[in-house]
Amino acid sequence: MKVHFIAIGGSAMHNLALALHSKGYTVSGSDDQIFEPSYSRLDKVGILPTEMGWRPELISSDLDAIILGMHARKDNPELLKAQELGLKIYSYPEYIYEQSKDKQRVVIGGSHGKTSITSMILHVLNHLNMPFDYLVGAQLEGFERMVQLSDAPLIILEGDEYLSSPIDLTPKFLWYKPQVALLSGIAWDHINVFPTFEIYKQQFQLFAETIQSNGSLIYFSGDENLNKIAQSNLAEVNRLPYHTPNHIIENEQTFLTTPGGNIPLAIFGNHNLQNLEGARLVCQEIGISSEQFYEAIQSFKGAAKRLELIGNKSKTTVYKDFAHSPSKLKATVNAVKSQYKKRNVVALMELHTFSSLNSEFLQQYNGSMNEADEAIVYYNPKTIAHKKLDPISIGEVKAAFDRSDLKIYTDSKQLQADLLSMNWDNSVLLLMTSGNFDGVNLNDFGQKIIDTV
Repeated sequence: MKVHFIAIGGSAMHNLALALHSKGYTVSGSDDQIFEPSYSRLDKVGILPTEMGWRPELISSDLDAIILGMHARKDNPELLKAQELGLKIYSYPEYIYEQSKDKQRVVIGGSHGKTSITSMILHVLNHLNMPFDYLVGAQLEGFERMVQLSDAPLIILEGDEYLSSPIDLTPKFLWYKPQVALLSGIAWDHINVFPTFEIYKQQFQLFAETIQSNGSLIYFSGDENLNKIAQSNLAEVNRLPYHTPNHIIENEQTFLTTPGGNIPLAIFGNHNLQNLEGARLVCQEIGISSEQFYEAIQSFKGAAKRLELIGNKSKTTVYKDFAHSPSKLKATVNAVKSQYKKRNVVALMELHTFSSLNSEFLQQYNGSMNEADEAIVYYNPKTIAHKKLDPISIGEVKAAFDRSDLKIYTDSKQLQADLLSMNWDNSVLLLMTSGNFDGVNLNDFGQKIIDTV
């Protein structure tokens, strides 16, 4: 098979390219810019483009498939050439389905927790040495890539509701047609694509309707929107609700309370525990007992950038997290404060996404950082201008979060200097962003904070 990737450098795209190369396919690709780690990983196996830019001469009739990434535009010269030749053009999720249509498909969806739940399931399967394929949205410890395709009978897919490609406006997860599906919750996101909450919610209803006959819908019962979906007319679908499992926190560690005794965990927070319970039910549906699940999950440390520990020294701890939407932000802040009740929790988040920098959507953040002892928000006005959004003022941000002592920064260097001058004894710093606070290496900076103690 000869496959060409248009926009090969993306996080998901380059991982799929690596997976197909590993499978023995002849893989080529192009992009106008490729950053690390994609650059080095593609270069290592010999499929890095020889030059940057779009090269229609690479498109020929002997290609079996074109895979089109979201980074490309509708007028991309390679895409136009492929259309002219009548080649089969796949979106990323469409091609994943093509590779997995004869497997048992498990799809994890929801506005939050998708990566964590998927990661938990993969960890358990790996621990039990079961054969499986997967697609997950983060690099996981013990896994070479974010995508694996083989002859395994089972595939675990993180199901994203974002659009499939520039010419395929189908939400990605509508392609997968699961036998087992999980929905973790619905909280409005991607307002550039789904301008109202009603339109956004509808995508999850449509996803539930793609569950195959005699399949299962596992869903968080604390979400009223998911309850409505579960109660809707889903023909021959088994409904399995889940909630926050029983647990205790002792000496800053969380334990599940189960019939077989207390299970120590490396993760914490109600949201993570809900994710864990959802993952347990998924595993149950694919033949894994609760006892097997509990034994395996004890060694799960979390997915990259999902409450990931940067460092710890005495009574000073630093975490980083991908949280950026209001629901994710609130869940992460609450989790850390619940785990570290006797410490000073400093929560710092960056407004970085299109939604978060939109003055109308900003109101959704009301109360999302209230559980932190100190709360800080950073944003760069230049990022707003680059996204062609209307400017937002410091006053608007403070009013939106509805916290009078909220500190707001628009200068990254000043923010770093002020943080390094603070007393971090008996404290936890939580760094939350889908970006990097304008060029900050979060691991290095977190270590600097620890070294001040």
